[in-house]
Amino acid sequence: MPSTNSTLAGIFQQMADVNQIVDGNRFKTNAYQKAARVMKELTRDVSAVPPAELTSIEGVGKGLAEKIAEFVESGKIQEHQDMLEDLPAGLLDLLHIPGLGPKGVAQLWKEAGVESIADLEKGIADGSLAELKGMGKKKLENLSKGIAFLAKQGGRAHLGRALPLALHVIDWLKSECDVTLIDYAGSLRRGKETIGDIDILVGAEKKVHHCLMDAFIGMDMVDEVLGHGETKSSVRTSDDTGAIQIDLRVVEPKHYGAALMYFTGSKEHNVKLRERALSMGYTLNEYALADKNDKSRHIATETEEAIYKVLELAWIPPELREDRGEIALSEKDGLPKLVELEDIRADLHTHTTASDGVWSIEENARAMADRGYHTVAITDHSKSQYQANGLDNDRLVKHIEQVRAVAAKLKGTITVLAGSEVDILPDGSLDYPDELLAELDVVVASPHAALSQEPKKATARLLRAIENPYVTIMGHPTGRLVLKREGLSPDIDALVRAAAERGVAMEINANHWRLDLRDTHARAALAAGCKLAINTDAHGAGDLGQLPYGVLTARRAGATAADVVNCLSAAGLRKWIASTRA
Repeated sequence: MPSTNSTLAGIFQQMADVNQIVDGNRFKTNAYQKAARVMKELTRDVSAVPPAELTSIEGVGKGLAEKIAEFVESGKIQEHQDMLEDLPAGLLDLLHIPGLGPKGVAQLWKEAGVESIADLEKGIADGSLAELKGMGKKKLENLSKGIAFLAKQGGRAHLGRALPLALHVIDWLKSECDVTLIDYAGSLRRGKETIGDIDILVGAEKKVHHCLMDAFIGMDMVDEVLGHGETKSSVRTSDDTGAIQIDLRVVEPKHYGAALMYFTGSKEHNVKLRERALSMGYTLNEYALADKNDKSRHIATETEEAIYKVLELAWIPPELREDRGEIALSEKDGLPKLVELEDIRADLHTHTTASDGVWSIEENARAMADRGYHTVAITDHSKSQYQANGLDNDRLVKHIEQVRAVAAKLKGTITVLAGSEVDILPDGSLDYPDELLAELDVVVASPHAALSQEPKKATARLLRAIENPYVTIMGHPTGRLVLKREGLSPDIDALVRAAAERGVAMEINANHWRLDLRDTHARAALAAGCKLAINTDAHGAGDLGQLPYGVLTARRAGATAADVVNCLSAAGLRKWIASTRA
């Protein structure tokens, strides 16, 4: 069941779209979009906030507070209902078609009477839409392909699918055309958990453009070529998880920095940069930072660093470019030194064949040692996870002995800790008694069942687990699965305050299906003074490659190595673990 926050975010975004379609005031559209963003990033369930305190939430003014209160009380916003009544029932479905935004939907509706995807398909088939301005043959072909794409894909791709695909394309183009200025851009470069499509940017001389475009559309993975030009081409590829679009843009090397900055985004970050440039007498676009009065006079173009420097800003890591105060921090040289993949020295949440893993305790530990880690915690499932071969009390006692034996064997190579991923039961109690938990070095307490609990019960449940004196880490606290399952919607602010007070770390589960804590929740944890744990939840060697996704999520939250317990020295980690025993 969607949380109140996510439901409201969807409503406000829909109000923004409808407002655009009916040619409403753009300031009103922007206000609705901002409201959607505020709700999406809010870390506590807004339904639990007293109406009189809603305006104390950053970004919530009087008007928005009234609408939130109305929804919490009645389950709807009357203004939203009134807006929908003025539209045909199937019109908003058109917004899901790639390449068709609110303005295009408005044109199709007002000028051709298109009120649904079926109407659009019919208009394309009978040629009646060909006379509309801007609806040429190529545009209509792309819309037709977009309808088929929507039926196959139905949404966004998760980070764990998009990033490897982008890296594969980059390696291919490097090998085929000998280019060095190449990167992925867009929301993927910012490390977002889901990606609409993949943007690849190349800086190359014109003589290389033909090679790049031909190599790009000639990749084995390409199902369909959507466009093939001199400086931009688009393809669509698919596998058993769906289809995804990849766009390739090529610019001259001298424009690479400006283009990379522009196409990385976010939109909100770019707007703030353009406003700053104008206030300083410059203009900024995808080609250059130029003199406002003589746009042919380029001030900085080749690197992002050069452009930020002229704007009197430190370079801002892509993961922070979301208009969350990063420009103000950059101006004061106050940006955090974000955690890096190389900073991770331990994994505190892993599984073996004792439960549902595919490697032995020793294989697990040696793989971690090979990565340069000084510590690994073996945390197989507890008994309630029967489908995952969870360990009952007697099996856990024997398992602890086996872990201790491997630890002794590998002493001097890696520290092996005996732990468990212990289920948080629906009432907040844990799956093992305290006297058994006391025998463990590390306890990762995680919810796996009853994931549709209403927010108040979910919050109480997780708070009770945090208060257990033997809990070391709160594992994937919402239990969500990206693009698959909403999970719990607890009051994250309350959880991270309690965790900070107890000294318990909140996990960013690096598995790309989880990424739980998500970035906004991790930001709240840091603001509360709570430590983070970035763990792979590895069930086998193949899962160790998930770690970058957790690090990206932590970076989006603004985390430094000092914020992450996995970055501690061996002695520091031992000391921290001991401190969590209340």
